[in-house]
Amino acid sequence: MALVCLAWVPLAASFWPAAALGAAGFLLWTLAEYILHRWLFHYEPKTSFGQRLHWLIHGYHHAHPTDGDRIVVAPWASVPLTIFLYVAFTALLGEVGRSLFGGFLLGYVAYDSLHYAIHHHSLRRLPLGRRLKGYHLRHHFRDDASGFGVTSRLWDRVFGTLTP
Repeated sequence: MALVCLAWVPLAASFWPAAALGAAGFLLWTLAEYILHRWLFHYEPKTSFGQRLHWLIHGYHHAHPTDGDRIVVAPWASVPLTIFLYVAFTALLGEVGRSLFGGFLLGYVAYDSLHYAIHHHSLRRLPLGRRLKGYHLRHHFRDDASGFGVTSRLWDRVFGTLTP
């Protein structure tokens, strides 16, 4: 996947600037993940329509965290959003946007894969996976007002929402 993301860079471009932009895109994804999880997925709507919409987007996942059909974003939503984001990144940033988007997309794929693994696999043999799983499950079962990062605790540290 990383090679596919870097392949979007023109052949004349150097590998290291493209890799640095890809890493920046991955970091940008972790911030987007935190923002979406904290302020969109945990927003508490006042209207009945808003409450139903929230239930569909994230509420069901918290009520039924082991339902494998509701962990990742469905293709009917993720594919058009991915195309929109690619167009936005490249329209705003040109060739730089391609590498940034590649890292961002890689971050999203890592998030979706890790989130699924956290809910459906033991991850005992992977120390980092085991720590991330414990951290995320504390968000689900102890305190859903903290621990919004799934792929990283960085933004929980920055915004003061680390799960104790």
